[in-house]
Amino acid sequence: MTTSTQVDIDYMQQAIALAQQAAEQGEVPVGAIIVKDGAIIGKGSNTPINTHDPTAHAEIIAMREAAQRIGNYRLVDCTLYVTLEPCAMCTGAMQHARIARVVYGASDAKTGACGSVVDLMAEARLNHHAVVEGGVLAEECGSLLSTFFKARRQKG
Repeated sequence: MTTSTQVDIDYMQQAIALAQQAAEQGEVPVGAIIVKDGAIIGKGSNTPINTHDPTAHAEIIAMREAAQRIGNYRLVDCTLYVTLEPCAMCTGAMQHARIARVVYGASDAKTGACGSVVDLMAEARLNHHAVVEGGVLAEECGSLLSTFFKARRQKG
C-alpha cells in the first residue's frame, strides 16, 4: 500500500476506463496503461475470452503496444498502471521488458505475483526488480471485479 499521487490516480482512472470496456465485452475487467516521460505509450484491456488467447491480459497487450510504439522490447523508465495485481505471467513479462515501476489497484489473493501470493519483483534470484506500489484506487478497481463476477454467477 502506498500514498497515491494525483498523477497515479489520474492514470489509474484511465486504466479503470479500459477495464470497464473489457467488462462490456464480457471480459474480466482489467485495464492497463504504460507511461514513459509523462506520455501514455501503451494501453490494454483483457481480451483472452474473445481472442481465445490465454496471454491476452491487459498488461501484455499494453506492453506489446508500448514496445511497438518505441521500437524496443525493453520498456526502460516506464511505469505500468494496472487495475489488478499482476499474475506471474505478466510480472515475468514486465521483468523481461525492464519496466521500472508497477502501480496496481486491487490486490489478487488468488494469483497476485507482486506480493499477495508470491512476490516475483522481490525475488533476489531474478535479475530485474521494479518498484511496486499497490492499492491505488483499490476499492474502485476491486468493485469492478466483484460486480463482474457477481453478475456472471447470477447468469448461471
